[in-house]
Amino acid sequence: MHNNLTLSQALSTEHEEQQISRLLTGVSVMALLFLFGIGAKAWHSGHLTHGVILWLFSLPIIVNMLWFARTGNRDVQKAGVLTFVGLLLAYLMATGGESKTGPLWFYALPPLLFFLTSLKTGTAILLFCYLAAMIVFQFPDLPGISAHYNNDFKIRFFATLTFESIFCFVLEATRQSSRNKLVSFAKTHEHAARTDELTGLANRREMLNRLNTEFSRYQRAGHHFSIALIDLDLFKKVNDIHGHDAGDKVLERFAEVTQGVTRQTDVAARWGGEEFMLLLPDTTLLQALALAERLRSEIATTAFIHNGTTVPVTLSAGVCSISNATSINELLKQADVQLYAAKESGRNRISPRVRSQDKARTSSA
Repeated sequence: MHNNLTLSQALSTEHEEQQISRLLTGVSVMALLFLFGIGAKAWHSGHLTHGVILWLFSLPIIVNMLWFARTGNRDVQKAGVLTFVGLLLAYLMATGGESKTGPLWFYALPPLLFFLTSLKTGTAILLFCYLAAMIVFQFPDLPGISAHYNNDFKIRFFATLTFESIFCFVLEATRQSSRNKLVSFAKTHEHAARTDELTGLANRREMLNRLNTEFSRYQRAGHHFSIALIDLDLFKKVNDIHGHDAGDKVLERFAEVTQGVTRQTDVAARWGGEEFMLLLPDTTLLQALALAERLRSEIATTAFIHNGTTVPVTLSAGVCSISNATSINELLKQADVQLYAAKESGRNRISPRVRSQDKARTSSA
């Protein structure tokens, strides 16, 4: 069951990553259009060098898009977009762009950072960019810096950028918190849909899914498996004599003992009422009979106590291997026939009978 939950989470994460990649591709296309458009405007306005540099900035975007189309590497795509944005903003901050409006493009950075990275990483990068902007503003005579900004612009720029950064941080933190709650709710819902509430074992629906999966594996690779259909003997008497609370405790305790006897690869399910089923992957009929007999013996010697009263509990089980069936339905029918045979033979036994079981019963008698 845990593997199914993990698979669902992986699929959800993959879907989210695909959405981010599509968004980044769209952002890259928009960036190309803006660079060509603003570069053309700068060219026609007489700012030839500025226009050419903006056009040149389109080259790393194109390279990043082509690389992603070839490799599908999303990490490189994200890193490429962030690197390009950082270099472009550094250029616009240092030169001022046209009419010293270059720093205004800085406002696109906080939402992009928090969306593509974690809150901690985004905050760290943003603080580094703040430091770089302060250096540009405070030391305009440094090499490579050609823009000079007045104090009013500096104050308004940092004030508005700080407000936007905090707002984006809060929004992203809220989004992540809501997402985590939804993921947790989905896990709980999925677990409830696959699990029997009383015993904590898989339910009938989950067992049928596992049976179909195991049957497909058998058809594809020839991995044999077996099942054991189990019924608690005379369980109605437990409810009639000791009450339904005692019956529920017996079912819970039986599930605990079963999980202690079975292997990690086995699947135990509550098939319905007092019926249970074991799915035993990579297990022959003889191996399944041995495991079922071990469980029968363990249950027969386990003390089921309710309110100080010992409740006698035994089980009967029918075992069948996929090698003796051609479909899941036939497998279930044969297991049911064997269970009926075990009950008719006196209960507290496993069917089909094998010589080792008879010897064990004789020696215990």
